[in-house]
Amino acid sequence: MQSNRVVVITGAAGGIGAVLVARFLANGDTVIATDLSEQALDRLRDGFDSDAALVTVAADLSGEDGNAALAAAIREHADRVDVLINCAGWFPITSFEDIEPEEWRRVIDVNLTGTYLTTRALLPLMKENGWGRIVNFGSGSFFDGTRFQAHYVAAKAGVIGFTRSLSREVGDWGITVNVIAPGLTVTEPVRRTFPQEVLEAQRAGRALKRDQVPEDLVGPVFFLASPDAGFITGQTINVDGGKFMT
Repeated sequence: MQSNRVVVITGAAGGIGAVLVARFLANGDTVIATDLSEQALDRLRDGFDSDAALVTVAADLSGEDGNAALAAAIREHADRVDVLINCAGWFPITSFEDIEPEEWRRVIDVNLTGTYLTTRALLPLMKENGWGRIVNFGSGSFFDGTRFQAHYVAAKAGVIGFTRSLSREVGDWGITVNVIAPGLTVTEPVRRTFPQEVLEAQRAGRALKRDQVPEDLVGPVFFLASPDAGFITGQTINVDGGKFMT
């Protein structure tokens, strides 16, 4: 398995992002971990040895300034990007008629515009290397149009379209672009946000009748980031225990 890569993970301090950080560090890669909160990144770093090949960058990636700061930090520490995992996200539960324009714009900015801006900022560092893997996070909510999340579902639909189009533009540089579409993954924010009956319904609707946990996403992401996935691009990979079979 290829190692010694430079792997950028957004939303790295969250429940999914943190297990991805651990997997790539264990593989011998250098991980550039970015999230909105400096304190959350400090907690993430505390979970690893002081000599771990981990660089943390606090930035708001929904805006251009944050992405410029991230790109500058990468050039300082590594000067290339081999793998970009756009994992950052925000998923408020709000009925459509209660979604204010400010909330709509923020959800789109975090989940869709942020993916565009980060990719735009870091793509030159991949093209210079002549190889790259971009893994964007979609959502299983796209497949069933989850109620009370019109803004989030719209953003994740946009991520899928963005991925398909971009994959056709960057193939000449040996860069692949794919989407991981998780089912509802039980992280701490999900436990706080979703009623128990919702989690029970998720389990009942799957072929594999258990909670989905962050560790379920590590293998598929790691595969898409590897040379083994070199002829897979523009695809959406469903990882949801068999809830949706598309």
